[in-house]
Amino acid sequence: MVYMLKLLRYLKSYWWQIIILFMTIAVQVWSAIQLPAIMAQIVNEGIVAGDLNYVWNAGLRMVVFAAIAAVGGVVANLIAAIVGTGFARDLRNDVFKQVLSFSVSDLKDFSTASLITRTTNDVGQVQQAAVMCMTMLLRAPMVAVMAIVQAVATAPDMTWIIALAVAVLLVLVVVILAIVMPKFKIFQQLVDKITMLTRENLTGLRVIRAFNNEKLEQKKFDKTNDELTRLAIWVNKVMSLQNPLINLVFNGTTILCIWIGVSLITKDIAYLGNMMAFMQYAIQVIMSFLFLTMLFVILPRANVSAKRINKILETKTKIVWKDKTVGKPDLAPSVEFDKVGFSYLKAEEKVLSDVSFVAKAGETTAFIGSTGSGKSTLINLVPRFYEATEGEIKINGISIKDYAQDDLMRRIGYVPQKGILFAGTVASNIKFGAPEITDEQMHKAAQIAQAEEFIEKLDKKYDAHIAQGGSNVSGGQKQRLSIARAVAKNPDIYIFDDSFSALDMKTDVKLRQALKPVTREAVTLIVAQRISTIKDADQIVVLNNGKVAGKGTHYELLHNCEVYREIAKSQLSEEEFEAELKRKAGDKVADTITVIAEKGTKSEERGGNHA
Repeated sequence: MVYMLKLLRYLKSYWWQIIILFMTIAVQVWSAIQLPAIMAQIVNEGIVAGDLNYVWNAGLRMVVFAAIAAVGGVVANLIAAIVGTGFARDLRNDVFKQVLSFSVSDLKDFSTASLITRTTNDVGQVQQAAVMCMTMLLRAPMVAVMAIVQAVATAPDMTWIIALAVAVLLVLVVVILAIVMPKFKIFQQLVDKITMLTRENLTGLRVIRAFNNEKLEQKKFDKTNDELTRLAIWVNKVMSLQNPLINLVFNGTTILCIWIGVSLITKDIAYLGNMMAFMQYAIQVIMSFLFLTMLFVILPRANVSAKRINKILETKTKIVWKDKTVGKPDLAPSVEFDKVGFSYLKAEEKVLSDVSFVAKAGETTAFIGSTGSGKSTLINLVPRFYEATEGEIKINGISIKDYAQDDLMRRIGYVPQKGILFAGTVASNIKFGAPEITDEQMHKAAQIAQAEEFIEKLDKKYDAHIAQGGSNVSGGQKQRLSIARAVAKNPDIYIFDDSFSALDMKTDVKLRQALKPVTREAVTLIVAQRISTIKDADQIVVLNNGKVAGKGTHYELLHNCEVYREIAKSQLSEEEFEAELKRKAGDKVADTITVIAEKGTKSEERGGNHA
């Protein structure tokens, strides 16, 4: 139970409630223990002696003690519930906070479904066990000790019956636990798998339907669901043996008490009350041990959950941040890669190797290459989503490793390849990275991102509801809001990770033109698939198999970089490619690619196909 004990540190802040709980349970148990003794007195000194007044007085005392025990039980359960929910809240907060601190590479050690299960189901299991520990683990030993003391004092000749009943009960429970405990870990793993399959199918529902694979996915889910069901039924079958066996012990104990008690009553009729009291004490002892065994059934399962939670809490992130930025960053923004390399843990091949470039303020540096060339990985090294395994990265003149996390992130405006929105409003999503900006600045950011037009058509405009994940807006609208969010932050470094792919060509051109004044004093890093998006960049870095295949302007690379030339040929017709080769930077000739883009957009508009 070592993993469970580690989590009980979260109860420290509730120490005074636990002290009150302990005192309340002690009062409740003491009051309940008095009832059999009073009942024995009623029988021996009231009924046998024929003293009715004594019966009434003793009966009144029983009512008072029963009321105290009842109130104590209610208060104890209430305090335990309050402490338990607070314990679970604090634990969930820390788990969630820890997950948020993970780097992208850390998250690969856990599946999304597993993280969700650990934050919800596993915390619930631990909470249930903690509440039972605070009630049963305190109450049961008290009841057992007090009841045994009273039983010995009441009928010392019969105390061996209690010892026999407890021994039989413990053997039964130990056997059942030995059979069931190994299955708890498998049970939690299957719950993880169910969560994973559910999430995967919900997020990929369109693809599943497009490929008519509903039956295949249903079979996969049914297989796991059947495994979970069979395991749950098997566990329940084994656990269902517990109640009849325990009832057998109860009934056997009662019969044995009566059998032995009757033989003693024949010698002394006054022993009748003692026998009745002893029977109740015996039942209380057995019940207290039963409660403990129930706790031992729950604790192993909770310990499995606690182990999974502790794994999250004890995971040390692979990326270590400074508490405070070391050194003074340059006022002029810049990004410098010096022989940077990157490879995933335990991977045989490098994703990036010997990458060097300098991106300066006011300039646009673009990255292009075939699929798998390392473009997105490279761009994700700038905000330290991944840690470079070789070389050095400098932001504004100082090493990226010398930055505090908050300091680095406030300098970066990041737009991912796939637009991510959060449940809320249009305004809350645009202001996500800069909640302090004015509405005027928010409107300006939306205007630059070419999002203002569709926002104004919404019923509540900037107060319009955005569903979780932005499921109630189109892909192009989602992407424009993501760009507006980065612009609203007014960062030193703009990162666009293939962020214009969801936009039509016309919107792409307008957006890039609107961005120029905003990014005049910032570093702009763009990952793109379309040459039309990056052809005007001040510097284009061509990647091939994780290495720099070429570096320069669009026109320079067309003449001296074979990889770039092949990409251009794949996107342009032969005539357009030849025209690009003949042109030079700065020629006041109609931009061939822009014209093509506009033609393509007009065709889309006629077809009613908008991003």
